[in-house]
Parts: sequence; structure tokens; C-alpha cells
Amino acid sequence: MDWNYLAQFGINKERLEKDGQLDLLLKGYKTNKVYPTSVNFGEVIMRSDARLGFQDGEDGKPVLMMYGVRHEPNLKIPFFGHEFTKEDRENLLKTGNMGHVVELTNRKTGEKIPSVISIDHLTNEVIAFRQDRIKVPDEIKGIKLTEDQKRDLKDGKAIYLEGLDFKNSMNKNAHVQFNADKKYTEFLFGDKAPKQAQENDPKYYRGKTFSDEQYKQLTEGKTLYVSDFKDGQGNPYKGYVTLNKETGGYNFDFKNPNALKNKAQPAEAHKTQVAVNSNGKTNEATKHVNEPLKPEQQTPKNKTQQQRQNEPNRPAKSRGVRR
Repeated sequence: MDWNYLAQFGINKERLEKDGQLDLLLKGYKTNKVYPTSVNFGEVIMRSDARLGFQDGEDGKPVLMMYGVRHEPNLKIPFFGHEFTKEDRENLLKTGNMGHVVELTNRKTGEKIPSVISIDHLTNEVIAFRQDRIKVPDEIKGIKLTEDQKRDLKDGKAIYLEGLDFKNSMNKNAHVQFNADKKYTEFLFGDKAPKQAQENDPKYYRGKTFSDEQYKQLTEGKTLYVSDFKDGQGNPYKGYVTLNKETGGYNFDFKNPNALKNKAQPAEAHKTQVAVNSNGKTNEATKHVNEPLKPEQQTPKNKTQQQRQNEPNRPAKSRGVRR
């Protein structure tokens, strides 16, 4: 490479090496960060932040590519003959990956090339990658992939893996999908999971995927306290989740429904007091006791009350009339 020539475009070899980007370039990848670049056409100077990469030129020499940053991906016009559907656009904007294979047309030869499509998250450029060049590993973070899982990844789909061996994370579950820009499979957590995968995943709720243990608790009828929900603006909130066995969906409450239920149920002693003192009802222990029960009292307190309990009901004794 003629680094002196590239310096006039703002490309500095020493800076790339210091940033750890030079090896990526020499291996055929784009830089993982953007750099300020400029092109002087004499009367016109163009400046832009861009990712850098090399491609083979017509004479076999590497050609520097500057991928300028866009305000947003252009999904309104056909991309190599493919017109984006509403679902395509939603997937690309949400996860960065389209989620299925499409045939793209080579503009020079007219060849139809099955490819997957992703969005460059740094520049918002639409990127395609040939399906026949996708390499799927046999194992991802300690989880051995089945043939069906490998096939789904090659088809651009997302798969859900549990028990991943992340050394620096407590989260062990994630969706995995091939990214055309990165040229390898990437992890999609929480609300980054594909919409279709979320809808079909019984463990997914409100942007969160429950762990195996959490889901087990829910299916056992327990109430799950979740402290890391996030709203549409990314703000955290907390709440209680229960499984609705009739609908199969989830119920959400900001307050513990079990605490509210327990609070609403009067104590047994209080129910006895109300029944005997206020409503005139009796129970087995107090049916012959004429004295009102005191707070927390459910049984006769002395022998007199015990004897009266065992005697048949008798009319009250007349005190007569004092002259």
C-alpha cells in the first residue's frame, strides 16, 4: 500500500495500527470504527466520517473503500433487484438482519445470487453476503449446534440458544443470527431479538427473555418479580409477572398480586368475631355461649362457658318485677 498517497485522504497508518484496526484491514474486514476522511477534487472538497476497507482492484492491487455514514438506511428503493417488504424493513431496523435469503441480481452478469442482507450499524449502509459463503460453526459458546440449527443460520434465520458460556455475563441465553456486514454469527439480546422469534418464544415477554429457572417458576404458578424491564424509551421499570393458565399469556402488575390477595382476606379469628357478635351466627365452639367473644377469642374461656356449651338451649330466667 502507498500510505503516503492515502495520507492525502486522511488515512494514517500509525493511527490505524494504534487503534488495532490495521490487522482487520489486511485480513479483508472493515474497520470497527469510523474515521474522518476528505477528498479534494480541486474546486470541490468532500469530507465525511467513514469506515475503511480494502477490495481487490481490476489490476489485482487493493483499492481503498470509504464507507460514508448515512443518516438512515435507504430501504425504499430496490437493492440489486430486491424490493424490501414491510416485514423486511421492520427486521432490518430492529435487529440489523433481514432474517431470510433472497436472490440478488448481479448488475454486470445478470446472475441471480442467493444472499442474506444486514445493515452496517456504524454507517447505515445496506450490506449483502452470499449464502454459499456463509460459514456456520459446529459449536457456539459451549453449545453444539444441531443440523437444523445450522441450516436455519445459513438461511439467515435466528435461533435461540440456552446455557451459553459467557465468561463476563450472568445472561446465559440469547438469539443468534448471521450478520452479512460482520460476516459471522452475532448475539441478539432482549428487544433486539427478531420479532417472529419473540412471538414464537413462550419465554419472551415485554422485551425480556426469561431464564429456564424463571420460566419454570411461572409454569408452577409462582409470581416472578422482574427488576429490569425497559419501556419504549429504554427507561427501566419493575413489576410482577404471573402466568395466565387459561390464555397461556402473562399478567403484569406493578404491585405484588399475592400481597394484595392476602391483605384482602380477613383473619380467621376476625371472621369468627364478626359472625358471632355482629351477625348472630354460631360455630361449633361457641354455639351455646351467650357472652360475646372478646378479640382473638374463638373457644370458651372457662368451665362455666364450657358447661353452657354442653347444655341444651333454655329460655332466659325472668328477674320478675321489683315493687
